[in-house]
Amino acid sequence: MGPTPMTSAALEAALADIDTVFHGFASPDEVGCGRCHLPEETAFLRTPDIRMPLDVLERFLYEASDHFDDHAAAMRRLLPQAARAMADGGLGGSSRGAHGLIWVNWRSWPADQARAIDTFLQAWWQDVLSTPRPPHPVKNVFETCTTIAGTVTPFLAGWHRQPSAETHLVRCADDWIYDLISDCSPFAWWGPDAEDEAVAELKDWLSRHAADRLRAQGEPDLALRAELLALPYDERWAHPYWTNPSATS
Repeated sequence: MGPTPMTSAALEAALADIDTVFHGFASPDEVGCGRCHLPEETAFLRTPDIRMPLDVLERFLYEASDHFDDHAAAMRRLLPQAARAMADGGLGGSSRGAHGLIWVNWRSWPADQARAIDTFLQAWWQDVLSTPRPPHPVKNVFETCTTIAGTVTPFLAGWHRQPSAETHLVRCADDWIYDLISDCSPFAWWGPDAEDEAVAELKDWLSRHAADRLRAQGEPDLALRAELLALPYDERWAHPYWTNPSATS
């Protein structure tokens, strides 16, 4: 059985808004990087509203910003097809790297454009949480959404209590806890300037808000390790859990 398709009304509305707001955009003077892209591939960026092959779309979407003459214009051009491919699993990039929107100041764009992107990120995240088997690993969607948004706050706050969301919480916490307990980052592509703040907020949220939910999911050991994140490093590692975890979980 394959991943469950994403069909929520909120996500469909957000994608439709992306289609409308970014309809007709192009990067008309784009020459691009001749070493990385064929001339016929770069031509897609100069031409609005035509579909490009998914492998070309993905390479542009996750390409370094200095490979473009106008990176912001290229991202606007890509958004209608890219957002839908991100949500329906058409791209592998949501599982592997830094999205191009991280490198542009999209919040400074006209209000309708910035709002469309923000609404899409929130709708996609909620849809992923509500989907038992989404196309991409949930931890990777979380990192994609939060790095584009530049904050983990609304995505943690929106991690609602619902069966599939609780299952995803267990899996994400289990993946993250090894790094977090050692004061390391579990993230792959956060920028260094914002990563420390994001990691600190994630640790605080897991210790204060997620531990009881993990315990309710039959994960007492994982819940206790989440609670240990609230302690200073030395106190964390001096905790009796490490010598007799069964007695403390």
